Amino acid sequence: MSADIRIANDEVEIVVPLGYGPRVTRYARIGGENVFDEIDPAVQGSPTVFGDDWHVYGGHRLWYAPEDAVRSYWPDNQPVRAESTDRAVTLTQAVEGHTGLEKAISVTLDERGSRVQVLHRLSNRGASSLEIAPWALTVMAKGGRAFFPHPPYVPHPLALAPARPLVMWPYTRMSDPRWVWGNRFIMLHHSPTPLEAQKIGFYDAEGWMAYEVAGDLFVKRHEPHPGAHADFGCNVEAFADGNILELETLGPLACLSPGSAIVHRETWFLFGGVDLGGSEDSLEAALAPLLARTIS
Repeated sequence: MSADIRIANDEVEIVVPLGYGPRVTRYARIGGENVFDEIDPAVQGSPTVFGDDWHVYGGHRLWYAPEDAVRSYWPDNQPVRAESTDRAVTLTQAVEGHTGLEKAISVTLDERGSRVQVLHRLSNRGASSLEIAPWALTVMAKGGRAFFPHPPYVPHPLALAPARPLVMWPYTRMSDPRWVWGNRFIMLHHSPTPLEAQKIGFYDAEGWMAYEVAGDLFVKRHEPHPGAHADFGCNVEAFADGNILELETLGPLACLSPGSAIVHRETWFLFGGVDLGGSEDSLEAALAPLLARTIS
């Protein structure tokens, strides 16, 4: 069996590994650079109570929230079951021994263009109910910058109710130079210099985030849902340290009874030859027509 499956059209390609996962390790324009980062497991591993090290690997993965220092780090180092056609593949992990959860990722590439539909499924194959949320994390290529929208501006006193929560972790430093707290966007730069970890989360009703690197723009759309969310109400989170920058989306919390499943959807787009400039005005002007092309 091949170690990878590649699906492609005339514009972009997707690569998924079969030896571990479920993961997506490559998303790129044909002939272009990967907008995802890949991390050699030989240089990164975290010990777990399950016998194997847990590896970041890079690329895109499926987790579940809230994060737990033990439960979350089930090693996904074993081969996955794969079902594929010309432009679609579903990867299914063996059931986790400690939770009874089964993770699966389905990836479908459009016949033309760069649109990729990604379905994340958590199925409870165990005997006990679990309160969890699907959590999709993407490790981006080094050296770029991420963008997250603010809610539309409405002046006081026309707006009296709050717009959304902004959630911080004990290690969040708002003065860290990787953050730019703009009027219309939050920006997070990846720096190759070893720096402290940084993380924020919020509820995003706009339903998109983006990452620019080396002239490519990755747009990751998600479906905002009502209901309770993990981490004080987050459906979007961003994490960075000296090695990685992650773009993360979360579905609402659900009580997953034995035999039931929850699904979380993302849609990806990739644009080449992009110049967003250095100001919020140039960023907004360049992003607007591209984001319009991601709305179907």
